[in-house]
Amino acid sequence: MNLILNKILLGTYGIFLFILFIYSVNSFFLLLYYRRKRNVSPEERGILDFKPVTIQLPIYNEMYVAERLINAVCEIDYPRNLLEIQVLDDSDDETKRIIDDAVRKKKMDGFDIKVIRRKKRTGYKAGALKHGLKTAAGDYIAIFDADFIPAPDFLMKTLKYFSSPKTGMVQTRWGHLNENFSLLTMLQAMALNGHFVIEQTVRNRKGFFINFNGTGGVWRKECILDAGNWHEDTVAEDVDLSYRAQLKGWKFVYLNNYTTQAELPVEMNALKTQQYRWTKGTVQAARKLLPQIWSSGESFEKKLQGTFHLTSSFVFPFILMLGIFTLPMVMLKSLHIFNDYFNFLSFFIVSLFASFMFYLYAQKEIYANWKRKILLFPIFLVGSMGFSINNTKAVLEGMFSDNNEFIRTPKFNIKEKTDSFFDKKYRVDLKKTSIVFIEFLLSIYSLTAILIAVRLKEYSAIPFASMYFLGFTIIFYLSFKGNFIQKRWRKG
Repeated sequence: MNLILNKILLGTYGIFLFILFIYSVNSFFLLLYYRRKRNVSPEERGILDFKPVTIQLPIYNEMYVAERLINAVCEIDYPRNLLEIQVLDDSDDETKRIIDDAVRKKKMDGFDIKVIRRKKRTGYKAGALKHGLKTAAGDYIAIFDADFIPAPDFLMKTLKYFSSPKTGMVQTRWGHLNENFSLLTMLQAMALNGHFVIEQTVRNRKGFFINFNGTGGVWRKECILDAGNWHEDTVAEDVDLSYRAQLKGWKFVYLNNYTTQAELPVEMNALKTQQYRWTKGTVQAARKLLPQIWSSGESFEKKLQGTFHLTSSFVFPFILMLGIFTLPMVMLKSLHIFNDYFNFLSFFIVSLFASFMFYLYAQKEIYANWKRKILLFPIFLVGSMGFSINNTKAVLEGMFSDNNEFIRTPKFNIKEKTDSFFDKKYRVDLKKTSIVFIEFLLSIYSLTAILIAVRLKEYSAIPFASMYFLGFTIIFYLSFKGNFIQKRWRKG
């Protein structure tokens, strides 16, 4: 009976490794294609056809960055008689006063800018965008979240790519205003660069599905309406609309060589909130859209890549399960009756190599000092393991819950290392992030696995168990520290 149970454990562990291996192989495929086609750029029309543009700024309680955004948008170079700015303000704090003051000044300067407020925050961001679209005068709709700072030439650069009447959206690559603020922001930049430099570029060049990233892009208004407008049944309204539009035949353009700067979260609990929403929303979109994708007339390869895209967050439950299985695997390995099986499983270490190469090339394409940047990869890998609890919970909620509450990521106008966020509002309460205690327990569990591996002289298992121990410990520590600092400042 024990032998059968042991084989079941080993088989299950092998399945987890194989699934992660498949996703890694796909990432490596995207990288290989990127290397062959990275110099291919989308076509643009030389002469810009000036048409009315509406810029939508969805804002909810962003007192530190709202005025910065409004000022930046009003610096965009475009004929004022063709430019409308909608501040879609759902705030219920002093952000309202800050926005009203900023808008009043810009109106006096001659801008067509207005504040649009709703009685209820129905549908959250999707509801705000849909509400504003009812009165939007522009043929094109540019969208910027509160933490973004578009460059003055944003519209001049992006609108050139709407030469085809079937082009529905143009997305720009995200830049990072405060990448060098801390190790936490550097690691976030590494992760985002992988998505924006490799994934988005390849998917667009190969004709696969890509997604509007929620901000830093321009839509053709006709495309939004034809695709069914913004829906409120997921918290990834950007992914949802993107796929529905492409299934209707609309084409998207991704600009890897043009960036729109954004502020990265500087505190762990804020980052966990952002990751949770992104993960949950993408899973909700997968649950909603995959049947439509596979019943469409698109090519098998395009359907497959769309599936990889929408289910990419499913790797986190398997990463978590590998961590939980570490201790029983150490004990099984010490029996020395499954040596051939463990030797076979060691093959899947190539998954780490594929992931390393993927992120290496993403940094190499952006930074002159990319060799120094890629040295962060081991820490990034450890952090991904630590984040597996937070994101697994988001996956499960996305699969089985219809709760669509949109919890926005707080930003504090942090750009330089000397900037402080300790005394600012909008911090995430530790009581609302109860998984931090699970992170602590799994940290202790992983430490136990290390100690048992030492006792049983299974030294080859120690590096893997140590990565989980460090990951869970670091995430727990930074989450707890962030909340402690918040409470100390509030009392002070």
